[in-house]
This record gives sequence, structure tokens and C-alpha cells, in this order.
Amino acid sequence: MIIPNRLQPGDTIRILSPSSNIARIGGVNENEAARKNLEELGYKVTFSKNIEAQDAIGSSSIKERLEDLHEAFANKEVKAILTSIGGFNSNELLPYIDYQLIKKNPKIICGYSDITALNNAITSKTGLVTYIGPHYSSFKMNDLQDYQTDSFLKACASGDAVTISSSTHYSDDLWFLPDRPRNLRMNTWKTYTGGKTKALSCGGNLNTFIRIQGTPFQHDMDQKLWFVESAEEHSYQDFASDLSSLLQVATNPKGLIVGRFPKETGMTEVLLLHILEKYPILKEIPVLYNVNFGHTQPIFTFPLGQEVQLDADKQILSF
Repeated sequence: MIIPNRLQPGDTIRILSPSSNIARIGGVNENEAARKNLEELGYKVTFSKNIEAQDAIGSSSIKERLEDLHEAFANKEVKAILTSIGGFNSNELLPYIDYQLIKKNPKIICGYSDITALNNAITSKTGLVTYIGPHYSSFKMNDLQDYQTDSFLKACASGDAVTISSSTHYSDDLWFLPDRPRNLRMNTWKTYTGGKTKALSCGGNLNTFIRIQGTPFQHDMDQKLWFVESAEEHSYQDFASDLSSLLQVATNPKGLIVGRFPKETGMTEVLLLHILEKYPILKEIPVLYNVNFGHTQPIFTFPLGQEVQLDADKQILSF
């Protein structure tokens, strides 16, 4: 396990687009507020050469995305990498990544959603701890930003032990449109099965993780603490099917943490409990749901490939 160096004041954060292009959320100029917020935290922000390169399907070429990823890891001035946004195709890069380059130049890389494929592959192939957490564009969100930023800094800029618990409120709105009014709701995490556990963390967006299942970029699936969540474009039926697929391979999980579902999935608490009830193993290990990661806001930042402790009774995560 390689834990990357913590961010320090004045460090450079590189922004790149290994999945969808930043144009999906308005381009570099429309995300200026994110740059300003990161600079106010004390960091320098730079952009990859091909940050706005665009192809016919809203991404950019494999060659361009690889060039940006490799340059960011090789560049000694860059101390952390933030993905601009998620998407649908970061798994295209996996066979062509120079994993030895990454292993020789370990640094923070953080994002979520489709970035699940990229980060899990990097962790699997190099032992580098990567992070599921906010994109660059997430930092332009106004409401609920304090929880999100505080968690990111605790995970990536502090050498202290990190404890995560529920935010007081959440929102299921278009966070990347900061001028839209927010519908804030009271927030609570919920326990399906109580108990304590600790294990190496794995997962992220379940719909994306399934794309690397059975490939050379899949983790050792045994005895992991699984984080799973679902994106807006996937239904509750998709989640049910993907969870079944995961548990047929990860047959000895140590715990399960389910992120909050966006309203577009059609998931309800009744449906989720019905899905979880199918699996006897989930009555034997700690299981927490309705948790602050995934495709509602705000989200916390957590590591992949590092030991994480779950107390499902007190509804606390720590690492």
C-alpha cells in the first residue's frame, strides 16, 4: 500500500478529463468558481494540455487522455490530480496506462462516478491509495460545500486520523448549476445490520465497477469493505442486478456501505430493503445505507485500498 503525500499550502493541483470532457459542464470558463475556491484554500490550479479536447461522443481520444494522465503523474510540480467530471468511458484507458510511471510518482488522484474504474485500476495495479471524492467541478457548488470541502481536506491534506459521519442536510439537485435553488432535506444515515468491521476499501460507483469486474484491472475481491452507489441514469433494477453480480464474485465481504440514491433511479427505502433482504450474508456483516457519497450532495472523500473502519451501530467511518 502506498499512501500519497498530503497536500500542503501552495501545492499545485492538476485538473484533467479522463472521462467526459469538461465541456459537458460548460467548459473551463464556466467552472471558474471551482478554481477560485481551491485557490482560496491555498492551492495552485493548473489544467492539462487536452482539458478541452473533444470528440464526437463528448470525450476526447484515448491518446489525449493518456497524455494528460501520464504528464500529471510525471510532473514533479503536480501534487494532486482532480478529475473535471465523470462520464462513461474512463475504462477505455486501462490497458494503456503506464502503471510503473504512476507507482514511481505516487500522488493523490480524486474523483467519483465513472472515475471509479480508473481509480480502482490504479490501486489494483500499483498499490497506490486513490480517492473517491469530489471532482474539480464539485468545488463550485455553494450550498453544502463546507461538509464536502472539510472531508476532502481531512482525507487529502491532513496526516491525522479521519472520522466521517452524516451531514446535517443533503440535496438531490443539479449541483453543477450553482445558481439553481436548492431543496435541502434533513440527512440521516441508516443501519441495516449493526456491528463493527475493518478492511481494505473497494468500490465506488457500482454501475462503473462492474465494467472492470473480471478484467485484469479488478482487485482481489476477498474480504473487502465495499462502498457502492448508483448514478442517475441507472434504475433500481440496474442496482439490484449489479449488486447480485458483485456478491457472486466478492463472496466474503467484510462490510457494505450504500451511498444515497438520486431520485432519478426510482429507488425507495422499501425497494432497497427488499433488495438487501435477498442476501443472507448482508445479515451477518455490518451494512450501512443512505450514506453521503455518490450522486447526491454533499459527498465525503474516502480512500480506495486503505484500511477503513466501519461502526454501523454508531454510523461512523474512520481511516
